[in-house]
Amino acid sequence: MANFDTSHVKNIVLLGHAGCGKTTLAECMLFEAGLITRRGAIEEKNTVSDFYELEQQRGNSIFSKLLHTQWRGYKINILDTPGYDDFAGEVLSALRVADTGVLLLNANFGVEVGTDIIWEYTERFKTPTLLAVNKLDQDKADFDRTAAQAKDHFGLNVVVVQYPLNQGPGFDSIIDVLRMTRYRFPEQGGKPEKLPIPEEEREKADRLHKELIEAIAGNDETLMEKYFDKGELDEDEMRTGLKKAMINHDLFPLFCLSAKKNMGSGRIMGFIDNVCPSPAEMPPQTTLSGESLPCDPEGPPCIFIYKTISEAHIGDMSFFKVISGTIRSGMELVNESNGVTERFNQLFVVEGSKRTNVNELVAGDIGATVKLKHTHINNTLHARGKNYQLPPIEFPAPLMRIAIESTQKGDEEKLSLALHQVQEEDPTVIVEVSPELRQTIIHCQGELHLSVIKWKLEHISKNLHVKFSRPRIPYRETIRKPVQSSYRHKKQSGGAGQFGEVFMQVEPWYEGLPDPRGLSVRGRDEYLLDWGGKLIFLNCIVGGAIDQRFLPSILKGVMEKMHEGPLTGSYVRDVRVIVYDGKMHPVDSNDLSFKIAGLMAFKQAFQQADPQILEPIYTVTVLCPDDQTGTIIGDLQTRRALIEGMDTEGHFTKIIARVPQAEMHDYSSSLRSITQGRAKFRMQLYEYSPVPYDLQRKLIDEYHKLNQHQEA
Repeated sequence: MANFDTSHVKNIVLLGHAGCGKTTLAECMLFEAGLITRRGAIEEKNTVSDFYELEQQRGNSIFSKLLHTQWRGYKINILDTPGYDDFAGEVLSALRVADTGVLLLNANFGVEVGTDIIWEYTERFKTPTLLAVNKLDQDKADFDRTAAQAKDHFGLNVVVVQYPLNQGPGFDSIIDVLRMTRYRFPEQGGKPEKLPIPEEEREKADRLHKELIEAIAGNDETLMEKYFDKGELDEDEMRTGLKKAMINHDLFPLFCLSAKKNMGSGRIMGFIDNVCPSPAEMPPQTTLSGESLPCDPEGPPCIFIYKTISEAHIGDMSFFKVISGTIRSGMELVNESNGVTERFNQLFVVEGSKRTNVNELVAGDIGATVKLKHTHINNTLHARGKNYQLPPIEFPAPLMRIAIESTQKGDEEKLSLALHQVQEEDPTVIVEVSPELRQTIIHCQGELHLSVIKWKLEHISKNLHVKFSRPRIPYRETIRKPVQSSYRHKKQSGGAGQFGEVFMQVEPWYEGLPDPRGLSVRGRDEYLLDWGGKLIFLNCIVGGAIDQRFLPSILKGVMEKMHEGPLTGSYVRDVRVIVYDGKMHPVDSNDLSFKIAGLMAFKQAFQQADPQILEPIYTVTVLCPDDQTGTIIGDLQTRRALIEGMDTEGHFTKIIARVPQAEMHDYSSSLRSITQGRAKFRMQLYEYSPVPYDLQRKLIDEYHKLNQHQEA
């Protein structure tokens, strides 16, 4: 393979809502560059990008892919990404290493909800972005409506570079207002014929040409002066101005194409190599310590790992971008996260499932290697003597939780290893082994994401079969009134026995609670509990009724019972325990005796103190089109939601509600269903709140029935 210097490398990421044609455009690009001799199709399950069996079954991309092509002296790395929000992690990791985004809009549907979500990501990374209206060959294609929506959603900095002629089934021509040329394509697509702009289109083309020039000049003082002087900018000046404006995230050129017919892809590729920035032209990366790291092939070697996958016959494959320096086969780099030195025995450029060995990769290029045993996504590796740590990719918080278990006994370790591998490849998956709930919980992005996790698990371990179930809710227990209790633990079995007696007062704790009346506080301990809330432990013993050395044992007994409340076995929180009296024996008292006495005294008091179950309440923020608000509010109200208010966020209506976690189990799939995928949501723990009385009785009954069943 030919070597390319940094200035001749372009890294683009194909973005857009599901079904907008990203994979088909990638196929066109490979075909136009001569890397493939026949364009594959989604329907025929033979595209270079969608090579996984699951993608071919579903007919859409699920994982981001690295492809590359050569075009007019440039190497273009192409990152093809999925369009569903469930796979946002794949999009974010690709965006992290791309230098230009190509955001496709479906001419049939305009700006879809997935497009808005992805636009937010490009804003976060400040990725130079061009837009392309695709599917102009279809019956309901409407370029003008789509362009207007793009300006409405993304701002007036969206500037038209091309518009179509004969859109619909007869689509065959594009008017380019940068070059002021008409491109007419043969019926089978491919290389177009360059023609003058028809007279009937001249006025529109001139108007859009002028708007384009004014937008470019408006972002560059030098070009503005030239424009004022001669009333025009030549093509080179426009390209220079566009590049600068794209790097500064000031302009977003809009193109048009039919990827299906291979009409317009070549012009976009030409724009990528002529105008879109190379890695060397982008602002330098900044390390977490604030150090600037320019994209210089002569600089100190440094790479960033943005993706890992595991292949059965090879092991782990790590995908990376060369941030600085030149990486060569046999080189050793230090992982900043753990200090481990990793050796790069092989380097690859990747084209879907195909890998090609190369000897080196220069700054700005993207490639892959294998068998980095101690390296993971978001790791920075660098030359010895450096301490570079690049900012990590921030992945979205999970929106769905589900319990998982193997269907066959004895497969627990196999399941654990498979889940670890899934989590290693996809940081948006969080696996929680919960001692509290006695379940393994998968936290993920939604139903689609979960189906992919299940597919991965079954392919990692061929004989592994799993089942999913509704996860338990991490309820909490507390009390509502103060109670005094005592317990004497006495056991005699020949020789030294066991004796300990504890008198305690247990009461609900709240911030600002005054010291107990009539008791002298001789010691105070405050514990912030791992599961939330507090335990306040007061020593109010006078006259040495209990030796000071036994108080930690009493506390240990109390804490042990707080791990398993009497109502539902849930953690206990927000109580104050006051030990004010007791008795001990000079021979038989020991730590175990007072631990048992403390535990039983606390248990008795808790059961008499009007115990209360608390449930987790989440603040749920739903973003949706205005016409969906009634449907969404109605659905939330069936989930015991308290609607806090409504606002706007960007082009969405924002609904804010407080919803019990117990009612959010299927919300991800339900919201997608009732809004046809036009809404999204986020959620954050707000507080623990008392459950309604009827629900408390139901939860207590269920817990006792479960205990009776287990005892039987």
